[in-house]
Amino acid sequence: MPKSYFTPDFFKFLRDLKSHNNRPWFQANKDRYEKAVRNPLLDFIGGLGPRLRKVSQHLIVDNSPTGGSMFRIYRDTRFSKDKSPYKTAASAHFRTSRSKDVHSPGYYLHLEPGEVFSGGGIWHPEAPVLHQIRDYLAHHPSAWKSVLKDKKFKKHCTVEGEKLSRPPKGYPPDHELIEDLKYKDFTFYTQFDEKTVCGPNFMEKYVDACAAAAPFMEFLSKALMMEW
Repeated sequence: MPKSYFTPDFFKFLRDLKSHNNRPWFQANKDRYEKAVRNPLLDFIGGLGPRLRKVSQHLIVDNSPTGGSMFRIYRDTRFSKDKSPYKTAASAHFRTSRSKDVHSPGYYLHLEPGEVFSGGGIWHPEAPVLHQIRDYLAHHPSAWKSVLKDKKFKKHCTVEGEKLSRPPKGYPPDHELIEDLKYKDFTFYTQFDEKTVCGPNFMEKYVDACAAAAPFMEFLSKALMMEW
């Protein structure tokens, strides 16, 4: 039976947190955070695991409260001018590698009032990894074009990412995929809304979006000589 994992209280807490982003308020409302935000997201991740591993058995879907797929609510403010201690979004990442030092393709879920989306790919890879992807793309244009033309991918996903203003060094400016070779990120997203997230079919819709993006993820995995 379809199950609603999230309620409007999930987004209500995040809106309230945005208006009271300080430690005293959060500590006073920590139980509310755990009941309305943390526990539902962990429950969703737990239910997601078996279904997402049907898309790829190599995906890591871990609903551990710490060190798992869910991102911490606490911000790292060491190098930021914004010293707000808490994130005003809940999110999770499902990687194809347990090592956080390895740039591997992964799926992403972002739940924030007014900005709800799923996505995936590789964001801001280091230079050697980016070069590896560009090289594979340059030498496999037909495979890349097949990914972008796939009907399910086009229906569910939109490619995005920062781009160079000029062709990257080492690639001919007249290459048929030169605009794609300019990408500094190889990512995609699927837009949702709060009503959908709180509905009983959100799990199915999220898995469908991930499945539609599987060819994109497989292409990146092959480029990096990783299993998919």
